[in-house]
Amino acid sequence: MITAKHNYSLKNNNTFRIDQTAKCFVEYETEQELVDYIRSGALEGEKYIFIGEGSNLLFSQDFDGVVVRSLNKEISVVCENEKEVFVKAGAGLHFDDLIAYCVEKGFGGIENLSLIPGTVGASAVQNVGAYGVEAGDRIHTVRMVDVKSGEVVEAGKEECEFGYRMSRFKKDWADKYAVLSVTYRLDKNPEFVLSYGGLSKMMEGKELSLQSVRDCVIAVRRDKLPAVEEYGSAGSFFKNPIVSKEKYEKVVKVLRNENDESAVPMYEVSETEVKIPAGWLIEKCGWKGQKRGDVGVWHKQALILVNYGNGSGRDVQNLSKSIQEDVRNRFEIELHPEVIVL
Repeated sequence: MITAKHNYSLKNNNTFRIDQTAKCFVEYETEQELVDYIRSGALEGEKYIFIGEGSNLLFSQDFDGVVVRSLNKEISVVCENEKEVFVKAGAGLHFDDLIAYCVEKGFGGIENLSLIPGTVGASAVQNVGAYGVEAGDRIHTVRMVDVKSGEVVEAGKEECEFGYRMSRFKKDWADKYAVLSVTYRLDKNPEFVLSYGGLSKMMEGKELSLQSVRDCVIAVRRDKLPAVEEYGSAGSFFKNPIVSKEKYEKVVKVLRNENDESAVPMYEVSETEVKIPAGWLIEKCGWKGQKRGDVGVWHKQALILVNYGNGSGRDVQNLSKSIQEDVRNRFEIELHPEVIVL
């Protein structure tokens, strides 16, 4: 059933827990409900945004429009063969619930993404990733609705143009389509990805299985990240910058000129480019554990910006800009937010 609430506080619908108001807040449970709602013309002439759990949003002001949230948590196996299985999940399903389901069934491929906040729909929009795996690696199709006409269509992986924390849903499809469900392609005989972020070392001495990899990833994330029930945050606030190898050598030179012999971490992206952890750059600029009023940088992971209580979206935004400025001035590297600021 469609429900609509007016002048609605979004505090419990964004993980930063920013208390901004939406002119109208709409929730739907089935695909057909959303299609009928769109075809009724309810969004015509309105500003609108489709959200999941608000885990990648920062509201810097009230939203003078319609916020639409999916409550569709359906999950099912749609087809399979000897090697693969295809699992379809509603856009409103908590993403980690999908992973738990797949691990329990013995379906491999997304266990490295365990405990990433957000919904299935958001996993496709954002192309979430961790420990060498990205959602786009495993997405087979995305079912979506045209927000103007109400027409339901499907797009394959290539059509979605997945990139690093990017998809067409954040570009030319941003105002055109809303995600209804996502079908993931999983393996019945998993090939584990353990080469990234020291995961192989963390797995030493443990029996290798989907569940053990999931448990290990969850343990690491819980150790490094703020507890969602205690502090407001949106996970990684910035993307890890991808730079030329020449730029990387300049970062090394900056440290050597300061008599800092510590290694500069990096991951090769191509023959000419590397990825440098944004958290490391932020920490080197002295921001780890710093607070500005009711917002700050998490003391265990500098990539996480935190609302400790009553911070506003503007407070978080101003903090992020100060961090960007310091990293730019010291390393000549531009940090780009992973979080969408509204």
